[in-house]
Amino acid sequence: MRLYLSSFRVGNHPEELEQLIGKSKARVGIIMNATDLDAEEEITEKFEGEKERFSGLDFKMERLDLRDYFGQSEKLKDRVRRFDCLWARGGNTYVLRRAMKESGLDSLIIELLRVDELVYAGYSAGVVVLQKSLKGLDIVDDPKAVPVGYPKEVIWDGLGILPYNIAVHYRSDHPESAAVEKEIEYLKKHRIPYKTLRDGEAIIINGDKEEFLK
Repeated sequence: MRLYLSSFRVGNHPEELEQLIGKSKARVGIIMNATDLDAEEEITEKFEGEKERFSGLDFKMERLDLRDYFGQSEKLKDRVRRFDCLWARGGNTYVLRRAMKESGLDSLIIELLRVDELVYAGYSAGVVVLQKSLKGLDIVDDPKAVPVGYPKEVIWDGLGILPYNIAVHYRSDHPESAAVEKEIEYLKKHRIPYKTLRDGEAIIINGDKEEFLK
């Protein structure tokens, strides 16, 4: 299993993601669905921003819109297998979680990570969606915010890939940092194991090795 977990954007060491993928001209699928509450023009602009931030790396980047695969998990599987890495952008975690379930990406990620067929990477919502539960995260993200075409039901279960929660934007110059302090209070109260990430920091997991990057 290979994971690159950043607090904000690619973090301070983008070259580490390139090394984790381990091949030249890697194909990276950018998942923007955590931003689906925005207008399509804004999402497109943010996608271009994501591509620009990776311009110094040897990646071929494409947008992977999970809405195109709602109810079509087999079709999604064929598309995802063409990528060397998936990059999940930040935004609303509950929206991203719905998109993953409706498209079948949630179970597909678990399967492909188990056989080490791709790298999963991302930041903010793209990271915390991997934890076991999304309860307490509603202090930071609105679980009832639902884009057009999405089911309204709130999914409180994360993918369960991580054995701990991650509090992103911890004590950073970020609009959500104050709310993250309250999230941490919730985690402590309910004795949920967690780690913190400041913006710029990242965690790399490569098999049984875990590395913290400042």
